[in-house]
Amino acid sequence: MKDRHRRPKTGFEAPSRPQPARREPRPAPEPAARPLHRRTGGKPAERVPVILETAGSDQYRLIDSGRGEKLEQYGPYRIVRPEAQALWQRSLPDAVWEKADAIFTGDTDEDGMGRWKFPRQALGETWPMRLLDVDFHGRFTAFRHVGVFPEQLAHWRWMKERISEANRPVKVLNLFGYTGVASLVAASAGAEVTHVDASKKAIGWARENQALGRMEKLPIRWICEDAMKFIQREERRGSRYDIILTDPPKFGRGPNGEVWQLFDHLPLMLDICREILSPKAIGLVLTAYSIRASFYSIHELMRETMRGLGGTVESGELVIRETGPDGDEAGRALSTSLFSRWISA
Repeated sequence: MKDRHRRPKTGFEAPSRPQPARREPRPAPEPAARPLHRRTGGKPAERVPVILETAGSDQYRLIDSGRGEKLEQYGPYRIVRPEAQALWQRSLPDAVWEKADAIFTGDTDEDGMGRWKFPRQALGETWPMRLLDVDFHGRFTAFRHVGVFPEQLAHWRWMKERISEANRPVKVLNLFGYTGVASLVAASAGAEVTHVDASKKAIGWARENQALGRMEKLPIRWICEDAMKFIQREERRGSRYDIILTDPPKFGRGPNGEVWQLFDHLPLMLDICREILSPKAIGLVLTAYSIRASFYSIHELMRETMRGLGGTVESGELVIRETGPDGDEAGRALSTSLFSRWISA
C-alpha cells in the first residue's frame, strides 16, 4: 500500500486550461480476505513497556524541539519541521533555530503537502548521508519527510545483530519499505532481502540509494506491489522469511486502487506474516505511526497472533533523545511511534 500519511508524493501543477473530462479507472477488486486462523497454545512472554531510544550521531541528531516543531541535524543540514508531540517550550534560544538551512512550511497536518524554505542558500533536492555503514540520499519531499526515519535505527541495529549472530542464511521481508535504507542495512549484514512498496517513486529512490553505496550486487529483490496482495501470494506459494519488518500506514492505496485501513486490515496482515515466518524465524517487527491507540492495542494483537510459538513480545514506543547543537547533551525524549515485535528467543 502507498503510505498516504508518511510517504512523500510528487508535487503537481494546476492545468493552464480546462481539461477534457475523462473516466476514472475503476479500483481493482480487493484481494479475497481469508478468515483469521484461530490460534491455540500459550501466549508468548511479554516485556512492556519498552522504550527504544535513538540518540545523536555525527550524521543525525535531534538538536531541540518545542512549540510544535523540531530542529534536527541531517548530515550537513539543520532542518526545522512540524512536530505535533513537541508540546513543551524550546530549550535553545530562537537565534539557534534561525540558523536552520531548511524549514518546512505549509500544511502542518501529517497528510498535508507543503514546501521547503531555504533561508540561507538554495539547496538541491538530495544530499548524501550514512547510517549503520549504509550510504543513502537525504531528500526534501513535499510531505515534510527526508527519506529516512532515524527512530527506526533501534530496529535496524537489532536486525543487523540478529543477522550477524545467525551464522546461517537469513531471509528478510521488508513490507512498506519506502526508500530502502532498512533493506540495505539487512543486505549489507548478509541477509537475502525482499523489499515491497506500492510506490514506484519510492522503489526508484531505493534503487538510487543502492547505487550510491555501490551495493548493486547485494541480494535484494525490489518489488513494486500492494503489500497485502504480495503476502497473500507468498502464503499460497509457501514462501518463508526469518525476519519480517512491517511499517504500515494509517491509510493508503495500492497501485491499482487497493484500499488499506490500518484497524481493518492489520489483524489479517499480521496473521499472514505469521504464516510466512520460517520454522527458525528470528522476529516479526511492527511499527505504527500517527494512530490514536495505545501500544497495548498492538501488543495484545501481536501476542494473540503469535500464540503457541513461544518467544517474547516486547512493545512500547520509539523515541529520539535531544542532544543539543553539539551532540553532547541529554535532553528530552520525543516520542515518534508505537511498536511491537515478536522475538523467537
